[in-house]
Formats: sequence, structure tokens, C-alpha cells
Amino acid sequence: MSQKKAPYELPIGPIHPALKEPINFTFQMNGEVIEKVDFAPGRAHRGIEWMGMRRNPVQILHLCDRICGICGVHHALVFAQAVEQIADIEVPDRAYYVRTIIAEFERIQSHILWAGVAAHELGFDTLFYLAWQIREESVDVIEYITGNRVNYGIMMLGGTRRDITADMFPRLEQALQYYEGLLEKMVNLFLNDKTIAMRCKDTGILTKRRALELATVGPTSRASGLAMDVRIDSPYAAYGDLDFDIVLPDVYNSEGNGDVYDRIIVRIFEIKQSIDIIRQCMKQMPEGPVLAEEKYAKLLMNLKKASGEAFARVEAPRGEDMHYVRMNGKQEAPEMWKVKASTYSNQMAWVEILQGEQIADIPIIVASIDPCMSCTDRVAVVGQDGNAGIMTKEHLHRLSVEKTRRLQS
Repeated sequence: MSQKKAPYELPIGPIHPALKEPINFTFQMNGEVIEKVDFAPGRAHRGIEWMGMRRNPVQILHLCDRICGICGVHHALVFAQAVEQIADIEVPDRAYYVRTIIAEFERIQSHILWAGVAAHELGFDTLFYLAWQIREESVDVIEYITGNRVNYGIMMLGGTRRDITADMFPRLEQALQYYEGLLEKMVNLFLNDKTIAMRCKDTGILTKRRALELATVGPTSRASGLAMDVRIDSPYAAYGDLDFDIVLPDVYNSEGNGDVYDRIIVRIFEIKQSIDIIRQCMKQMPEGPVLAEEKYAKLLMNLKKASGEAFARVEAPRGEDMHYVRMNGKQEAPEMWKVKASTYSNQMAWVEILQGEQIADIPIIVASIDPCMSCTDRVAVVGQDGNAGIMTKEHLHRLSVEKTRRLQS
């Protein structure tokens, strides 16, 4: 009669080769099997919201680009949308298309970067190097459009700082054809490889029901069969003028288990989707300016007078990204600015998808939601003695209610 192994605790992080950003996991183990999961984020908070509420909205765009090095343009876009609602700024139609093109190129480079990281976590470093080599083309095009490979600085309140003109289209088309030619190879390497299939199928399963209950977003939720995409459910920029469908695992004849393999499927085929979207934008792009107000001083004057609050959201590469902005018409800086990034919604899925799995599967399961802790970490509490504290749910709620009453008084 076999004897049950004694449970033990396995800590991983906050710094670990399997983690690309600092986060601390604690696993309760029974042999090689995970019985219970706990994690503690909060080690990458940089005080960006605090800094933003001491700067004018144009300066905040600079900070938005730096919330995340991979999806910064989406943070800048959603913040711009919120402020444009408050200040009643009408964005030119052409700027909507420029915003959509740069957002989709960012999605391409982000998904390919994730694919490389996933390959590395599986120990397939040859595929890791190949994926990151392929990614260079998208980053080169982004640099061609914006002048930067990271922190693009293209978003502006009321439009974009730069245009994408017709004479630039051949370079964009060159990149799209490059990725079209590689799609079959990427599908073959990532989805038809027996080792990847054995490691990823039926691993880290998140059912459709649990994905909905845990309020997951983006590729993580779509891999579980939830047909949710902000670009279609609540169109912004030029997405309302375009024709495209939500990518679900059945696009590759998957049973849709919501496992790691399905998350690979969704991201690979969303690259194809982004190619189609960019092509439609180039074909349908209207004439006209890309900025509602070119005079910086006049824009700041109008923003200082703006009063009200707004909530905006976009479909970032990792999923729904939301910004809340409140302005009082008395000062340049927003009275309130809050960011809710995609990983904040997806990280609770870790508790679900890691239970019952083996130690060796921890790296790929953690990576499968494409986490970004720099986007996510929002609160750090340090007492006068320099020691970090713990904020209970009740304490946070009380502070929230008190602040609301102060703002209303």
C-alpha cells in the first residue's frame, strides 16, 4: 500500500530564472503535484499614477508609454480617449486609422515576443531565438513609423503626433507579406511540434465557466472560449469601420479546453488577424489631418478648463486595458488617474490553472497568461519606520470611501 508523501512548501521568486519580472509564488506541494497556490505581486510599483496626478495630460502621455515596454501605445491610447471625452476633443478620422495601425503592429510584436518566451520556458531555445528574430521586422516597422523601437511617443490628445502617408505603405506591406510568409512556419513549429503538444495540451486548463467567473480578459479568456474583444464589443479608433472576427481556439480545430495549447493558438492566429486589420486600414484610410489642435499652448489651455470624469478601455495585446480620469477644471493635472491593466484581471487565473499540475509545468503555465507585473503593480505601502505593511480589504475600502467623500465635499 503506497504511502502519501508529506506536503511541503515551495517558494519561487520574487527573483527567479523562470520569472521575467519580480513576483513571489508560494506552492503547497505533495510530491511533484501542486495542491495550493498563493502569490504576492507588488514588487515593481513605480508610482506612475502618483507622478501623473502632478503633471498635465500631455506630459502624462509620456508616462503612459512607460507603463509597459510592450503595450505602451495602448496605455497612451486609452488615456488619450478618456481625456478626449472629458475635454470634448473631436479626433480626426485619419488619426483613428493611424492609431489602429500602430496598435496592431504593437500587437504583432507583443504576441511574437510572448511566443518566444513560451518556447524558452519549455526549454526550446532554438525556437525562442527564431521567434525573437522574426519579431525584429515588426519593431523595425514601428521605428519606421514613429522613430522609436520602444516608447513610441506617437499618441497625442486629439490624434497622433505623426501621420502614416501613402508613400509609407510599401514598407508596411513589405512587413505584412513577411509575416504572411512565416505564418505557416509558425503554426507548424508551435502547434504541430509533438513535444510542445505533449507539454501544453491539457496543461493549465481554465474552463469557460471559470474564465468568466474570474473575469479574465484578452487571449487568456478567448482561449477558454469566451468571445470577448473590446475592439468588437465596444469599438474605438477605426475598429468600428473594419471587418474581422474574434479569434477562438476552434480556428485551428481545437477542442477548446482552455489549456496552454489553446492560448498559443489564439495568439498565433491573432497575428494573422492583425495583418488583415492593418491592410484594411491602409485601404480605407481617409484624407485629412491627424491632429485636432496643433497649437500646444491652446491645447493646454483648453485642457486646464476641462471638467468631469471619464472611463475608457481598449483591447491591448494581453487583453482589456482600462483608464479612469477625473479633471476639475481648476488645475492642469488630473484630480484622479487610475489604471487597470490586463494582467490585473488575469492573474487570479494562476490559482486555478496551477492547481493539480507538476513543478516542471510552473514556468509555462505562469507565462501562458502573458503576465506583465510592471503594468499591474499599483499599490505599495511603507510605514514611517520603513517597513512594508499589508492593506486589508476592509482598510482599502474605508480609505476609498473616505477619499470619495473628500472629493465630493
